Amino acid sequence: MSGDRAGAVLQGVAASPGLAVGPVARLGTPPVLPAAEPAVSDGAAEGERALAALGRVADEFEARSAAVAGTAIGREASDVLAATALMARDPAIADSVTALTGAGRAAAWAVTEAFGEYRALLLDAGGYLAERVSDLDDVRARAVALLLGVPMPGVPRLPHPYVLVAEDLAPADTATLDPERVLAFVTTRGGPTSHSAILAKSLGIPAVVGCPAADLAEGVEVAVDGSAGTVTVAPDAALVAQVRERSAARAARAAAASGPGRTADGHRVPLLANAGAAPDVLRALDQGAEGVGLLRTEFLFLDRRTAPTRAEQEDAYAAVCAALPGKRLVIRTLDAGADKPLPFATLADEPNPALGIRGWRTSWPYPDLLDTQLAAIAAAAGQGSAEVWVMAPMVATAAEAAVFARLARGHGLAKVGVMVEVPSAALHAARLLAEVDFASIGTNDLSQYTFAADRMCADLADLLDPWQPALLRLVELTAAAGAAAGKPVGVCGDAGGDPLLGVVLVGLGVSSLSMAGGALGESRATLAEWPLERCREAARAALSAASPAAARAAVREVAR
Repeated sequence: MSGDRAGAVLQGVAASPGLAVGPVARLGTPPVLPAAEPAVSDGAAEGERALAALGRVADEFEARSAAVAGTAIGREASDVLAATALMARDPAIADSVTALTGAGRAAAWAVTEAFGEYRALLLDAGGYLAERVSDLDDVRARAVALLLGVPMPGVPRLPHPYVLVAEDLAPADTATLDPERVLAFVTTRGGPTSHSAILAKSLGIPAVVGCPAADLAEGVEVAVDGSAGTVTVAPDAALVAQVRERSAARAARAAAASGPGRTADGHRVPLLANAGAAPDVLRALDQGAEGVGLLRTEFLFLDRRTAPTRAEQEDAYAAVCAALPGKRLVIRTLDAGADKPLPFATLADEPNPALGIRGWRTSWPYPDLLDTQLAAIAAAAGQGSAEVWVMAPMVATAAEAAVFARLARGHGLAKVGVMVEVPSAALHAARLLAEVDFASIGTNDLSQYTFAADRMCADLADLLDPWQPALLRLVELTAAAGAAAGKPVGVCGDAGGDPLLGVVLVGLGVSSLSMAGGALGESRATLAEWPLERCREAARAALSAASPAAARAAVREVAR
């Protein structure tokens, strides 16, 4: 890093909130094949050697999956690692490797070529599958390292804390990060919904992705702001002191905050958690969650060739209900399609999956999927005392809301709602709320569809910023409809976990906020400093701004 870049601010995508300052350490690089490929005399033996290396990699991922299941990142990380292990055991890749070694290719070269073909298929598929390319690259790199007898790629083990910088982070790397050592991480690739970003939020590690940090030198000090998505190179002493002071103050405030979420003058705002399974819920409760505002049920369905049975689903939902006696549990029905295709519930050759059969619409061609899921949710709800609410994703019209409400109530579910993720739902929120009992705003997808900007694309970060005034206007419309109908309207997108933006959302009329567990403490502390009328003043300031940056600045001015 040349000295003339000292003080430069690199803009990326905010992936996990928080502040940190420390020296750069780069991720261990994948192995490079030697220039000359060795001759192979026994193709069968070479194939067995290649498959044995892939088996060892799969074993390693499965062991890591089991090891993290009960840790700070829990089920979510465990599922990601288990899914990556399946890549190493994929029969199609094994067949390709065997064919290549049988044709005379050396094991490491055969693995590299076979994974290259599979990699191209994932990239062509786009969406969720394209996001799995970094996982695939990690499997290949580890197998090739074993075959070449060179060190494994991965997170450096240093005697001092550092900021980890990489092209991208594979789940195996993110899942084993030690928050005491890794102060923050910065990647040049990835989007705000990549696996590394999701796991960073679970760990509470500040993270910036999609950042032009490729030439950051080992050891250069950087200041990372995971909320603003910025990395400041070689910050001066004043900025370093400011970052450390703010970071310490945030941690102290979050640790000291307790009790139900409320404004300074006592207006109640339940602070809920986003979760994927029972272990996530237990950790969130330890972090102060008052319930679960979003249970993502798709984790039961992804990386499977067939849908989970009613019994499997009932067991999973019952475990979550048991963890929340007397507390709110909002279950989202299957959100499949687009970036989360399923072999048993995704139409082939959709010209534009993000605008096609996804979310609630999956029930149109596959009604049994929703019927089975609602039956399992209702049965699980009857086994405990959790206050179970159910909602459908990607509902666009009042007619769709009415159909979902009829189906859910037909299974005996009393509290039925919809997610507001497309502009039509926000614009006609009053009509939708006439059919259901509540609404929950998914700011990630609502941003994507409002600005016609793929939320997996780091190049469109400015459009996907949850501080966009146009997005906030849609939130205001929805919350106003909820207030007029006397029905709750919450936020369960990433916006809910930004403490200052949470103040704005409350000022817009949002009745609850749901977020990653690690954000609960600071959100509770921040909200407790703002009377409701000042929250409304902050909301008016953000709405009148011309850009996300101007909205942030205007609200900070109100805070002063």
